[in-house]
Amino acid sequence: MFSPYTVPQPVILVVDDSADNLALLSGMLDEQGYEVRQSLNGPITLKAVELAPPDLILLDIRMPGMDGYTVCQQLKTNPKTKDIPVIFISASDEAFDKVKAFSVGGCDYITKPFKLVEVLARVQNHLKIRQLQQELQSRNIYLESLVKKLEKANDHLEKLSRLDPLTQIGNRLHFNDCMEQEWHRAIREQQPLGLILCDVDYFKKYNDTYGHLEGDRCLYQVAQGLKTAVLRATDLVCRYGGEEFAIILPNTDTKGGKPICQRIIEQIQQLQIPHRRSSVSPYVSISVGFASIIPQSNLKSDLLISLSDQALYQAKYQGKNGFVLDVSALELCKKNRKQILSNSKAYQ
Repeated sequence: MFSPYTVPQPVILVVDDSADNLALLSGMLDEQGYEVRQSLNGPITLKAVELAPPDLILLDIRMPGMDGYTVCQQLKTNPKTKDIPVIFISASDEAFDKVKAFSVGGCDYITKPFKLVEVLARVQNHLKIRQLQQELQSRNIYLESLVKKLEKANDHLEKLSRLDPLTQIGNRLHFNDCMEQEWHRAIREQQPLGLILCDVDYFKKYNDTYGHLEGDRCLYQVAQGLKTAVLRATDLVCRYGGEEFAIILPNTDTKGGKPICQRIIEQIQQLQIPHRRSSVSPYVSISVGFASIIPQSNLKSDLLISLSDQALYQAKYQGKNGFVLDVSALELCKKNRKQILSNSKAYQ
């Protein structure tokens, strides 16, 4: 009875233009339990191996039309058949013939008249090597699949470590890394780097009035609103902490930052999240501070954060639900290197 766990017997292809040799080898191998196939010449062998690759080939060298060397060469150039072991069988015992047999890809060489015990020993040896190679290949494939799964899992964990679970945008860690990357990029390219810090107005009162669950829902909606307000794929919205958000704006000066700040104010108002204890709007509103500088190698990104934070503080001081552009940052860029260094030390 066939069992799904039955190990199939190895298939051996015997190639020889002599019917007597074919009968002798085939009978001997058949008695040992091998599945034996036969071929009388090179072209038939190549077609047969292409259609149904055997586990091992016993190949005669001297055959009319296409000799065994040519057959082996063609087998070794075919990706489907290149790994099948080929044992040459020849009446020649010359070193030249043996060297050529190995040079075209043969794994062994048996001289005629052969001894059946020797043929069996060599066949068993190379079948065992072939089996070990296939097992190793299967294990490598399995290990490669595990590595890919592990890489995928690591990528997922990396993304999770940089994602704020509440708002589904980048967290503070992600902001810090991206800020440093964009800072150094702006130094290389000598382009302005803009930064927005914004804060939900009267958020503590919102939590006290509507509860923390509604507060969490509010922060999520605000985060998605901020993502809608920034139009470029290169602009990055992150949760900076609590009810505060940060937006990194590459290649953005004060002129370019102003319409973005306006869109943010309008977008949050359009969400129409009720806030009856707000003193500036019947709906949840936001205060925005923007700053932009052209980074220098002797400055730190903390400078831009400090400037944006000061602008945000000014926006809240002026009545909230609005934005302030830190003009001092633009003026700072115009000063000489010595003055820039002097100013940066004040923020360190």
